[in-house]
Amino acid sequence: MTTPRLPAMPHLRKKLRLALTGPHILAFLPAAVLGAYWVGGEAYLLGISLGFPILYALVGGFGQFSQPSEPTELPPLDVVLDTRLQSAHHHQRAFACYLIALDDYQELLDRYGQAATGRVMNRVRDRVGAALRQGDLVLQPEPDVIAVVLSPVKLLDLETAIQLARRLQTAVEEPIAMDATSVFISCSIGFSLSQQNTHRNGMRMMQNTLAAMDDARANAPSAIRAWTEGMKSPCLTRSNLTDQAAKALENGQIHPWFQPQISTDTGHITGFESLARWIHPEQGIIPPGDFLPVLQDAGLLERLGEVMLTRALTALQNWDSAGVNVPIVGVNFAEQELRNPKLVEKIRWELDRFDLPPDRLCIEVLETVVAASPDDVISRNINALAQLGCSIDLDDFGTGHASISSIRRFAVQRIKIDRSFVMKVDRDPEQQRMVTAILSMAERLGLETLAEGVETAGEHTLLAQLGCGHVQGFGIARPMPFEQTLDWIRAHESRVKAPPRIGRKQI
Repeated sequence: MTTPRLPAMPHLRKKLRLALTGPHILAFLPAAVLGAYWVGGEAYLLGISLGFPILYALVGGFGQFSQPSEPTELPPLDVVLDTRLQSAHHHQRAFACYLIALDDYQELLDRYGQAATGRVMNRVRDRVGAALRQGDLVLQPEPDVIAVVLSPVKLLDLETAIQLARRLQTAVEEPIAMDATSVFISCSIGFSLSQQNTHRNGMRMMQNTLAAMDDARANAPSAIRAWTEGMKSPCLTRSNLTDQAAKALENGQIHPWFQPQISTDTGHITGFESLARWIHPEQGIIPPGDFLPVLQDAGLLERLGEVMLTRALTALQNWDSAGVNVPIVGVNFAEQELRNPKLVEKIRWELDRFDLPPDRLCIEVLETVVAASPDDVISRNINALAQLGCSIDLDDFGTGHASISSIRRFAVQRIKIDRSFVMKVDRDPEQQRMVTAILSMAERLGLETLAEGVETAGEHTLLAQLGCGHVQGFGIARPMPFEQTLDWIRAHESRVKAPPRIGRKQI
C-alpha cells in the first residue's frame, strides 16, 4: 500500500496565487472587507486589510510583476515554416512568409553606430508586430532583416498579401525619433505564399521568400516582390561570389546602368550617372550591396572603375551618334582609384581615345572619402582632374561630415544631397530645414546642388521651390541599361514643354 503524497509546496503556492490573483478577486475582496466590518467592526476590517497583502506576498504574488519573464526564444525560420506548412495543409488553410530588409542599414551603421542602429531595428520590429494579428510571428533572422510568418487563414490570395506588404512598409517607413532628430528609413519586402509550396518544405519556402526579397532589394528602395516560379533561389555564397567576380568583370556581366539627372528649372536632362550592375546568367540581378564589398575585399574596385569609365565614355559616344543631348556622364571613383598616381594620365588618355572633351565627364567622389582622407595623392588627383576640365561631384553629402575647408581643398563643383535628407522632404518640416540649410551653404560657396533619391512629385516640386538645381531618383527614372536610355530620352524630352515666349503685344 502506497502512502499518498502531499502536494509539493511550489504546486500549493501556485494554486493559492491563482486563487488570490484571478479576476474573481475583484469581486470577492471588496465583499470580504465589507462583511468583516459588519461582523467584527474596525478590528476585523484592520485584520483583513493587513492580512491579505501579507498572504499575497507569501504566495509570490508581487514577484510576478517585479521580474518580467524572459521572451520565448523562437525556433529558426525554416522550422517555423515547416510546422505552419503542415498545419495549414492539415486544416486546408493558407499563410504567407515575408522578409523585410532595410534599404539603408549600412548607412545607418556608418552614421549612428551599432547601438543606435539596434534601437532603430527594435522600433521597426515593434511596428511590424503592431501591424499584425495575434498568432502572427515576428522573427529577426539577420541584423537588417525582419521575418513575418502569418497565422494560417481560410483564404489568402496574392492581392491580400500585397496589401499587407504595403501596410507593413508604410508602418516601417514612418520617421523614427532618435537623439533629438528624425531618422528616415525605407524597406524592401519579398514574400511567398504557402499554397505555392506543394512539397510542404520549410527550407524551400524560406529560399523562395529570400529570392523574392533579393529581387526587391535589387529594385530598392521601397520595392515589393512576390515569389514566382521564374525567380532564382539565392544559392551564391560569398566565396562563390568572390570566385566569380573577376570573371564577371572580364566577360561583361558587370556593366553600367544609367540613371538620368534633370534640371529643376527646365526639366531637361543634364546628365546621367553610371551605376554598376551585375547581371548573373543564373541568379539574375545581384544587388550592388552584395557584390561591391566582395570586389573591394578582392582588390578589384580599381578594375571595376576602369570598366565603368570605358563603358560610360562609350555611352556618351553612342548618345552623340544617336543625336540626343546628354551633356555629361558621372562615374563613381573609389578610394583605391583616387590613390593611383597615374590616374590623371589614364583618364586623359581615355578621353583622347574617345575624342571627348573633359567637361563631358563628371568624377563622383564619396563624401566619406573626402572627410576621412588626409592623403595628399587623393587631393592632388582630384584637383588635377578639375584643372583638366572634369566636373567634381561630392556624392552622398551629409553622411561623411566633410568640412567646408575639405570641400574647397578638393575643388568640388557640385554637392549631391544624400537621399536620407530628401526622403519625405515635402512632409517633414525638419527635413525641409536641413535641406534649406544645405542649399544656403552651397549657394554661399558657389556650388551647384543635386538631390538624390527623389521618389515623389511632392519631393521634386519642393526641392525645385527651395532652389535645388538638379534632381535624380526613382521619381524621375530607375537606372536602366544603355539600350533603354534612347527611348527614355526621346519620350522625356517630348514631354518637356518649351517655356512660353513673351513678346510685344501687336496693336
